[in-house]
Amino acid sequence: MEPFPRFPSMDVQSAGNNLFTGPMQIIDDRACHHPLDPLTASEIREAAILIRKSASTRNVTIKFNCLTLREPRKNEYQKYRQEVSKLPYRRAFAILHQSPGGVIEVVVNLDAAVIEEWKRVEDAVPLLTLEDLDIIGQIGRSDPRVIEACRKLGICDMSKVYFDAWSIGLDKRWDRERRLQQALPYYRFSPNDNQYAHPLAFTFIADTESREILSVDIICVDGDPIPMPLEEHNYHPALREPHSAFAPLKPIQITQPNGVSFKMKGNVLSWAGYRMHVGFNVREGIVLSDISFYDRDEERHRSLFYRLSVAKTEVPYGYPKVPHSGKQAFDLGEYGLGLMTNSLRPGCDFKGAIKYIDAVMADSQGDPYVVRNAICIHEEDNGILFKHTDCRAGKVVSARDRKLIISQIVTAANYDYCFYHSFTLDGTYELEVKLTGILNTTVLHPTNLAQSQGTKVARSITAHNKQHVFSLRVDPEVDGANNMVMECDARPSLDAIGAQFNPYGDAFVCQKSPVQGSSDAALGRWWEILNPARMNPVCGKPVGYKIINSQYAGLLAQTGSNVHGRAAFAAKPIWVVRYEDDEFFTARDYIHHPGNQAIEGEVALERAKGSGDIVVFVQFGVTHFPRKEDFPIMPSESAKVTLRASDFFSTSPALWITPVADELEKDRKPRSSGRPRTI
Repeated sequence: MEPFPRFPSMDVQSAGNNLFTGPMQIIDDRACHHPLDPLTASEIREAAILIRKSASTRNVTIKFNCLTLREPRKNEYQKYRQEVSKLPYRRAFAILHQSPGGVIEVVVNLDAAVIEEWKRVEDAVPLLTLEDLDIIGQIGRSDPRVIEACRKLGICDMSKVYFDAWSIGLDKRWDRERRLQQALPYYRFSPNDNQYAHPLAFTFIADTESREILSVDIICVDGDPIPMPLEEHNYHPALREPHSAFAPLKPIQITQPNGVSFKMKGNVLSWAGYRMHVGFNVREGIVLSDISFYDRDEERHRSLFYRLSVAKTEVPYGYPKVPHSGKQAFDLGEYGLGLMTNSLRPGCDFKGAIKYIDAVMADSQGDPYVVRNAICIHEEDNGILFKHTDCRAGKVVSARDRKLIISQIVTAANYDYCFYHSFTLDGTYELEVKLTGILNTTVLHPTNLAQSQGTKVARSITAHNKQHVFSLRVDPEVDGANNMVMECDARPSLDAIGAQFNPYGDAFVCQKSPVQGSSDAALGRWWEILNPARMNPVCGKPVGYKIINSQYAGLLAQTGSNVHGRAAFAAKPIWVVRYEDDEFFTARDYIHHPGNQAIEGEVALERAKGSGDIVVFVQFGVTHFPRKEDFPIMPSESAKVTLRASDFFSTSPALWITPVADELEKDRKPRSSGRPRTI
């Protein structure tokens, strides 16, 4: 594959400078676009105009829930790769709310300026947008029932009451036609006060579309609402005295005086042999596509992955009492990682020489808006790549590793998630998620204990047990199409002691079998994505990539529970399915759609038999039993999954990095033989 030729270079600037202080740049010439580039502001406007005209002719009142790129089908993109002069049609995809009710999906051909598809979707609940979430605060502070609930707690100033809006999907008191949100209320004594230190003993359920509060549910003990916790537990520096237990840490400066080693042409990123396209959308956030690595031995770019993205995030809480028994946040499927992404701050969220990329999205009217610095791209030192001390020759040879990180930070109410897509010099890809922010808290009566389902983190405050399950979608293209996945276990040799291949009984082997999707830590289980049509010329094994997933959290909710029914994908660490166009999510496009599990049971395994065009969903995460140390703000906790070259290269890519050779210290004499020294 030849490098993509038609994109203007983009400068990389230091974190000390804000790249995007001027007006948004709008490119109208589609010949400049890579087929996977996100929609520009002008394209969003154009698509919205066509959709509104079509809605008018159909006599339909609409608002936009989502307006984003409709990626070209895989076969269309493969034709483009073979002949870059033939661009596939540029399309937009929209999800609309129809008034008084209903959901419509629309596909717009931007090149032809026509609506290609207008389809009503039954019984579907799309994302809650930022505007939808704001409704809760607007209606909550003015509702007489909410005001009365606050009055009983001694609160008269409603401007100091805040609400976290949660999608709950289904409440048996109302039918599925309602688009429901649950509001969890908190109080702030001052603008910087930690609201999660003051949870209030009531919740309410609201209909997003009608802007109607359906029920206010008060949590009582002996008929009285539980009093609001009054103690302040703050982390903001404006409200805390400087700590004088030890001297302040001295600053660390990270500099790259000669600039960075990566290059960008449009959204195509090149670094240390890697080449990929960096995309972004409302739901998945960062999307990495067409990832390849230049093999110096074969003198060609070898494909690794067609597409990498986060396919699902799921946070089920383990507290059994109403209203918290309904807390099960699908942060990606119900809110969208793109919609919740932060505008990153140079010099604070990241340090060093950094390239930022803006995100352009659409509001409920179909008008574009910009999230500045939504994506960060930078390099970091990654410690030792390899090292060996040759005592006999008196030489030391070592090389340092480096990683390229493509990242975004998402805030979902109380939690902050830092997503880091990393590539290292030996051909390894890793997705790391750092969890930080603030525990979701609830009020605890002074006479009660937190019990086994949570932890008392402060007086009258409890934080509940929960899980954070992430799903990485891997569309593999390991040195070409038609890949397969094998399950790999470390097992003792089946040969008896004294046999030819196990004379002393200490032999062990890697046993490979068709993937079943279960996890077994005792066997050190891992998985390999293999290309059976391509053999490594040295070892004679199929070229592949190893999936290392030691942080599979499992799903602790029992089979038959509401949590398990909505998140069955989390019950296994890996699913392998046949590729289907436009199937990107482990729970389909709409979380609450009946029978919504795209990745479940024997159907999925049947689809994945043999080799072919497959997709792999890898689940990993954290089971979180809150600690006292996690409050009032949570130190980051990490979860990660790694994809590492396995018999992919004939020569280790580490050898393509120039090492440093040095002499041993003079008082360490080289050994003349392999015999032990006599002392």
